Amino acid sequence: MTTSPTLTTPAPGVDYPGKTLGVIGLVASILFMFVGLVISLVALNQSKKAGYRNTPAKIGVIVGIVLTVLWVLVYVGTAVVAISYS
Repeated sequence: MTTSPTLTTPAPGVDYPGKTLGVIGLVASILFMFVGLVISLVALNQSKKAGYRNTPAKIGVIVGIVLTVLWVLVYVGTAVVAISYS
């Protein structure tokens, strides 16, 4: 059985791998769902490899997934309504 590495929370004001990219990914997740999701996943992976927690990247992943799923549902729903009225 393997044990997962312990992730540390960085001190306030300290820069760590993926921090800036995590914030960019979070903002991009709100504006450009899928692009922000990918950026947040990259930032989360970088931080995890360095042994740090990256809360903005984790939130960016969640927001990106939720908004992408909602966009797909709206797109499919609109297509179904358009086809039914044709």
